[in-house]
Amino acid sequence: MTGWIKFGESKYTAEEMLTLDLTPPYTTFQKNTLSFCKEWLQVKNTFEIQTSGSTGNPKKIQLTRKQMMASASMTAQALGLKEGQTSLVCLDPLYIAGRMMLVRSLESNLNIYITEPSANPFEKISNDPIDFTALVPYQLKAILQSNQKKYFNEIRSIIIGGAPLDDEPKEQLQSFSCQFYETFGMTETISHIALKKLNGEQKSDYFIALPGISIRIDERNCLCIRTPYLPEEIITNDVVEFRDDNQFKWLGRFDNVINTGGAKVFPEIIERKTISILQKKKIINRFFICGLPSPTLGQTVTLIIEGDPFDQQLLSDLETEFKTSLDKFENPRAVNFIQQFVSTETGKINRIKTIKLLE
Repeated sequence: MTGWIKFGESKYTAEEMLTLDLTPPYTTFQKNTLSFCKEWLQVKNTFEIQTSGSTGNPKKIQLTRKQMMASASMTAQALGLKEGQTSLVCLDPLYIAGRMMLVRSLESNLNIYITEPSANPFEKISNDPIDFTALVPYQLKAILQSNQKKYFNEIRSIIIGGAPLDDEPKEQLQSFSCQFYETFGMTETISHIALKKLNGEQKSDYFIALPGISIRIDERNCLCIRTPYLPEEIITNDVVEFRDDNQFKWLGRFDNVINTGGAKVFPEIIERKTISILQKKKIINRFFICGLPSPTLGQTVTLIIEGDPFDQQLLSDLETEFKTSLDKFENPRAVNFIQQFVSTETGKINRIKTIKLLE
């Protein structure tokens, strides 16, 4: 590391990080971040990381330094990260997205500006120039609704991950000069293995696998991934559509597929269409689509909404919109309300546990 690490007004060199006293009353985020940076600079070889728990039980896995360096190098090559640039780290390093932002920055000799995770991390960066950062969709949306969106014309590249991004913010990104990429990956693949350009001349609906990544689909049409830094192939439950040997479109999770009346539909695709319908009615409640048991259809496409039940007129209006905007088998046959969804530690909806609340 040849640059600096900055927390607010405190700035540290690599030499200062190696001798930094971590006993003062730092916040949990600050201590986790500084501890990891210190361990990395001390050339620690093995690190423990926790999965998010969005598709199963959260678990801790072991990653090696070499594996993390290899993953970071692929991203640095794809995005053209260079020594002396400055990154903004505003994601929790307890999880893979924040952890790998630190590794990419340290290994590419970037200056690192670190701020507490929040809906709009740009509120805290004053006029410090930023070249590269990673955001989750809710952060991106919050920034787009703020005065800080002007920074999108000053930052060189931004990667967005953690959850699928819906169409409305994608459209808003077209007016900015920053290069936006949606990521595809998971903790088990040590962050993303593919990028999708969201704006500019190379804008696409398809993810492109990073150099060195090999992909294929299995008999379920689920993505299988081979990387040069993992000993075994990763077999996912992500159903994809291939464009060629290294480009794919994500359709949804195999374990979420709804079989209704003999037709298979992906709740994630219905959700992307449903967002615009709800936004027309100024509905901001969290929601998701699932298949509930049906004696006649096998499964019924069901819309689950967080919060108090809507009045009958609004429900009737939504039913009309669904019939107009959605395909026959995508149309929700039922709408259920749950006062509060179950969330994972990273804020994603835990679908399995939330559906159990209906029982």
